[in-house]
Amino acid sequence: MKKLIYAALIIITAIGCIQAKNNNADDVQQSPIRNTEKLAPIKILTTDSNNFTNKDLKPGKPVMLIYFAPDCGHCHDLMKALKPQFKQLAKVQVVMVTWTRFESLKPFYQEFELAKYPNFTVGTEGYDMPIQKYYQIAQTPFTILYDKNGKLVKAFAKAPTVNELLAEVKKV
Repeated sequence: MKKLIYAALIIITAIGCIQAKNNNADDVQQSPIRNTEKLAPIKILTTDSNNFTNKDLKPGKPVMLIYFAPDCGHCHDLMKALKPQFKQLAKVQVVMVTWTRFESLKPFYQEFELAKYPNFTVGTEGYDMPIQKYYQIAQTPFTILYDKNGKLVKAFAKAPTVNELLAEVKKV
């Protein structure tokens, strides 16, 4: 009888642990994004080897920050879907930031022909990852949009659809 009770307790404990783990995974995916009211302090090394900061942003223009990884499949999918719509983003300053090595940016930059779009700035913040820490980004791509007055419009913790993104851009 003691063995039966012991086995039942082990099974109940195991089920409880599995349930707790599943609940925690959901919490991480649904957790609110931090520090969204103000644009993160930006300091990146761009693909043309220049430093770019918040001071380089054009005043009175909306800003879309996309935190990405050049080797991220979801990031590539987002860019492939968004590329035909780049003209609709012409009035938005798009700042694409990664933490990866500078050398990994060029192929991504060239693949999506971002040099043709002067409103796109692409760079790395380096391994200190201040922007990633500021927003507490858990996965890429992370996209956040601010209006021309610097007010938060929308933050996407995971890859938005192009339609979702363009709908928010129309609001600015």
